Amino acid sequence: MDEKKLNDGWRQTHLGRVLGHAMRKFDARVLELMAANEGVPLALANLAARDKISAAHIHITRHLSLQGTRLTELAQQAGMTKQAMGNLVNQCEAWGLVLKEDDPLDARAKKVMFTETGRAWLRAFQQAVQQAEAEFREQVGPEIATVVALGLEAYAH
Repeated sequence: MDEKKLNDGWRQTHLGRVLGHAMRKFDARVLELMAANEGVPLALANLAARDKISAAHIHITRHLSLQGTRLTELAQQAGMTKQAMGNLVNQCEAWGLVLKEDDPLDARAKKVMFTETGRAWLRAFQQAVQQAEAEFREQVGPEIATVVALGLEAYAH
């Protein structure tokens, strides 16, 4: 390729990079709001405030069904390896967010379930997402927010 036509700027501004930055900013804001939520148990709020809970932990919050989900399905939905998801689940289990039970349909499988503490965390997550979305709408305006949401939804599916 002709060196004069090669441009460095596109690598910093392409859509994938902008989407990645936006997602990290959104997740960071959600975690910040969760750390300040009175419904979150104090120990978890402290972990979130000290950046011990990351966007990776949000994968469990996003993908775990209220009825429970097999570890392999949870990993697949989050786009992670079973081993990586297992590590996250073990951490969340130590924090009291989830527990592992035998799957009644398959004795070899484990089903991950929210605990009561985990359900409180999930309610705080819902409130934080709603607040972060409202802040996004306020920052860019309702028309742009609607166009962005519709465009991303169309692109993702």
